[in-house]
Amino acid sequence: MISALILLAGILANAAASLLVKKAVSGGPLPLAEPWLLLANAPLMGGLVCYGLAFGFYAWALARLPLGVAHPVMTAGTIAVVALVSVLGLREGVSATWWLGIGLILAGVVLVSQGSAR
Repeated sequence: MISALILLAGILANAAASLLVKKAVSGGPLPLAEPWLLLANAPLMGGLVCYGLAFGFYAWALARLPLGVAHPVMTAGTIAVVALVSVLGLREGVSATWWLGIGLILAGVVLVSQGSAR
C-alpha cells in the first residue's frame, strides 16, 4: 500500500511540474538572454521544485518496487494525469482516439502494477 502511495505522490509531483512549466512559458519563450529573470518566474521555480520531488519519490519507489513496475506506472500515470488536466482544466480539445489512448494507458498501468511478482 505504501508503494502505491509513493508512486501516486511521484505521479502528482511530476504532473504538477509539467503543468507549472506550461504556465511559466504560456506568455512566450523564457528569457534565456537574461537567465537571472528565470528566478523571478514563480511557476518555473515551482515546476523545478516539483520535478525534484518527483525524482525523490521515483527513487523511493525504486527502492521498494521492481524497475519494470515503477517506471511504467510513474510514466504512464503522469501522462494520464497531465492529459486529463489539460482537457478538464486547460480546456484543450481532444478526439475520441485520444480518449481511447488514455483509457489504454490507464488499463496498462493497472495491468503492470497487478502483474508484479513482488
